[in-house]
Amino acid sequence: MTSLKPSEGPAYSRIYSFGARRGENVVTNDDIAGPINSSDEWIRQRTGIITRRRGTAEESVIDLAVDAAAQAIERAGIDPQEIGAVLMSTVTYFRQTPSAAAIVADRVGANPAAAWDISAACAGYTYGIAQADALVRAGTAKYVLVVGAEKMSDFIDPTDRSISFLLGDGAGAAIVGPSETPGISKTIWGSDGSRAEAIGQTHSWDALRENPELGWPTLRQDGPSVFKWAGFKMANYAIEAIEAAGLTPDDIDVFAPHQANMRIIDQMIKQINLPESVVVGRDIADTGNTSAASIPLAIDRLLEEGQAKSGDLCLQIGFGAGLVYAAQVVVLP
Repeated sequence: MTSLKPSEGPAYSRIYSFGARRGENVVTNDDIAGPINSSDEWIRQRTGIITRRRGTAEESVIDLAVDAAAQAIERAGIDPQEIGAVLMSTVTYFRQTPSAAAIVADRVGANPAAAWDISAACAGYTYGIAQADALVRAGTAKYVLVVGAEKMSDFIDPTDRSISFLLGDGAGAAIVGPSETPGISKTIWGSDGSRAEAIGQTHSWDALRENPELGWPTLRQDGPSVFKWAGFKMANYAIEAIEAAGLTPDDIDVFAPHQANMRIIDQMIKQINLPESVVVGRDIADTGNTSAASIPLAIDRLLEEGQAKSGDLCLQIGFGAGLVYAAQVVVLP
């Protein structure tokens, strides 16, 4: 019986570069406190957010993604034609089809790369890194462009106190390619669809079609439930990811969790037992919660500001609506 030719990919993969793009508008707590009957002090204490970045009416989630992707490609020093796959994680693109990824691939010059969207909310970027690692090592793509991009402001109810005041707009991108040494660890990931109602749209598109009076769907969350799940359970998966990488918490140089809430980040640090020397991504303070974009935005900032450096071991974990999660350790470019 004739056998298949084995794949001829490299043994390992790594992240070559990051790109970032935040919304143009700086929105303060005072700007949004009135409709939710709140205050700057309350928002800071509950979330750690001082300002959030939001896009203009003219710019789309595609525009944000293209800017971040183009920067990542330039920094990686590769020809976009060498990109074999483009993965776009977003929950704020208005069309079911065609994919946002295909449009981004064309606009950055990566045609005819394979392209598809990932719907994993705030874990979408880490889902994308897991897929990119597998694609490179299988020999299916030499380079993979992973983009997390959201224009959350398109789904905000200004009067909602559960999640809307947290949200910002932005895009983060990474180039993944071949490596002679391990650069991306095994991903620990999963989902719990039994808790799907904890975070999501107020109603579905078909419900809106049947009853136009429902109005445009916006985002809501069960805050206490999500806080408990993220602040305590996610630490267990982060520890699993560290162990799967053959490391201990003391080996971690940088921690880049999803920028959901500063209190959740602090709780996770305690639960994982990370040393005080670990550099922590806290981009949420002035960018807000940008869902799938939050982790690459946070890492890019740490690198740009010199808080993190090339070769650092970075634990990253995304978690959000689904409920879904994914964690891995990566070597920073």
